[in-house]
Amino acid sequence: MDDLATALRWAGAQLSLHADRPQVEAELLLAHILNQPRTYLWAHPEASLTPQQAADYAACVQRRATGEPLPYITGQIEFFGLLFTVTPDVLIPRPETELLVETALEWLKAHSDAVAVDVGTGSGCIAVALAVHAPTVRLYAIDVSSPALRVVRANAERHNVAERITFLEGDLLMPLPEPADLILSNPPYVAEGEWDMLPVSVQREPRTALLAGADGLDAIRGLLTQAQTRLKSGGLMLVEIGERQGAAAHSLARVAFPDADIVILPDLAGKDRLLGIALNLEN
Repeated sequence: MDDLATALRWAGAQLSLHADRPQVEAELLLAHILNQPRTYLWAHPEASLTPQQAADYAACVQRRATGEPLPYITGQIEFFGLLFTVTPDVLIPRPETELLVETALEWLKAHSDAVAVDVGTGSGCIAVALAVHAPTVRLYAIDVSSPALRVVRANAERHNVAERITFLEGDLLMPLPEPADLILSNPPYVAEGEWDMLPVSVQREPRTALLAGADGLDAIRGLLTQAQTRLKSGGLMLVEIGERQGAAAHSLARVAFPDADIVILPDLAGKDRLLGIALNLEN
């Protein structure tokens, strides 16, 4: 493992059975060790590794080969064009969740002074992305986990929006001190019986951020119940759901908000991904 090209070939072979994109992950890990962009690896394949760099790289590759998620090894991931710190205390942000942020930002164009709340904020990717792209919105970020709130606060500080977010510890909407115009959540929505079918790397993420009862809808049920008294007239609620939960989530929302406009929005793959509930001003 004397030069970068040799190191990358070795790592790609090690990860070939453990990653969907082994060569990409090999490059990301090496860029992390060298504290360089991936383009540096392509431009300098002949560059040498120090013995310490080689040892650190081998250790990172072995961690990934055992199923540890790559973002937990590098300590960060990109979401909505922003870099976020992640630790094993929080769920790793997924590209699918960007649909929720995009939909919220579109609605906020006509509601620039809204009060918004991110429920189960985790890494804070939703709240921080909104704060960065909608600078007049007042935000709350809620999580039941103290370690998770430390991560979201660090991410808010990283992107210079901490002063615009109020961080609250508690279950779902319980700590929210006022009604909100916009309620956002990527709650747990994996059924308990599906746990053993999840990839090994996903099983390394916090169970409490993934599992939600026998049908995966417990958190959504609780959130809808609490939102009945916390979503303002004329407000919007957006909740990420599992790809097979569209019909059930729509039914639950109709019971909780019988007069609202309710939609299920698909992600880029055409799978059900987002429950949207819009209250009319007279409600």
